[in-house]
Amino acid sequence: MGWREWVGLPGLGVPWIKAKIDTGAQTSSLHAFGLREFTKDGARWVRFEVHPWQYSPRDGVKIELPVHDRRRVRSSTGHIQNRVVVLIELRMLDRTLPVEVTLTRRDSMGFRMLVGREALSNGFLVDPAASYLGGQPPRPVRKANRREE
Repeated sequence: MGWREWVGLPGLGVPWIKAKIDTGAQTSSLHAFGLREFTKDGARWVRFEVHPWQYSPRDGVKIELPVHDRRRVRSSTGHIQNRVVVLIELRMLDRTLPVEVTLTRRDSMGFRMLVGREALSNGFLVDPAASYLGGQPPRPVRKANRREE
């Protein structure tokens, strides 16, 4: 795969989201809006919204998932955050696999999702000089992801 790819989150109803493939990050990360933890049937859950397009809140998807874990994560800027971890299905290239994903606000980042080493350790090889080796979604999807003028 290339350093950036179109991936999907089929269990969340997000067929396409552009992701940065980051071999420097251990755990994958997803940009979550309105993150709220709550208790459901005695278990910890989290409610959030995913905006699949990089520069737009259009087509947001509201999601509720059980909290899998909480982790201290050092961001790319060196700040340590305590993040919620959820388990999701991630579709990359022609495979779908369960992955641990931390939820955070990635407002200043260019990609709504970051795919880390834990997900890549399932037999993926990264070519840092390539992009979109897994293909691209139809043109209307790609157009929805562009910055609005």
